Amino acid sequence: MQKPRSVAVYFHLHLVSDSTGETLNAVAKAACAQFDMGRPIEHVYPLVRTRKQLERAFAEIESAPGLVLHTMVNSELRGLLENKCREFGQPSVAVLDPVMGLLGTYLGAEVSHRIGAQHDLDARYFARIEALNYTMAHDDGQSAATLDKADVILIGVSRTSKTPTCIYLANRGYKAANIPIVLGVALPTELEFVKYPLIVGLIASPERLIQIRRNRLLSLNEETETEYVDLDAVRAEVAFARRLFAENGWPVIDVTRRSIEETAAAVIALLSRVHPVSQ
Repeated sequence: MQKPRSVAVYFHLHLVSDSTGETLNAVAKAACAQFDMGRPIEHVYPLVRTRKQLERAFAEIESAPGLVLHTMVNSELRGLLENKCREFGQPSVAVLDPVMGLLGTYLGAEVSHRIGAQHDLDARYFARIEALNYTMAHDDGQSAATLDKADVILIGVSRTSKTPTCIYLANRGYKAANIPIVLGVALPTELEFVKYPLIVGLIASPERLIQIRRNRLLSLNEETETEYVDLDAVRAEVAFARRLFAENGWPVIDVTRRSIEETAAAVIALLSRVHPVSQ
């Protein structure tokens, strides 16, 4: 016997914010998602920063009774909103109050009451997104024409963790490009003219490289022995890379026993010395 379906309950949900309302919308959606039968009809009022703007919201709140959630920081406007909700007989909640109260008690500090303070973090978020887009576009020697816009360029033979290290750096907000060293293939000529980016050579022991490369080939169901995993050939690659780094005066990081995080930390340390102000 099938269970009877729950009857959907539609209700008005008023979201009042003195900022963009993104935080409030996210909280409301997360809460409503826990009630299968609930179907909110959302009324959104972002950037409410004057009494006149708030009064426009009052008219709609009164005509469509429901729940009122808000993130009003201004004490005067907040008081007006909460008083009007009581007058209308409609429940209202300041959704950030419990968290801010707990933080204030724990930190022994007062709330700053700064409107849109969380969006200071957004600038760093978008910087990371920009860095990640740059890094993905400059993976494995791509887009050489814009190498000069990088913060750091990693150079190394195959399987020295160039790409994952670059992605890790991008998530920290650094624009990272990487270029492979292949015997018989010249590096991009644009590399000769870059001025700002820090260029770092990545190196690993031939034995470690062969181990990683064999695992890579196995994952591709490739069992043919080639110079890619030949010890003498790999030793020649590593020797060539070391000479290249020495001739250009590029700092070198040995990644043989380093995790991606440790390699990235070493790169960031080098960056902080080269560009202490901008980084």
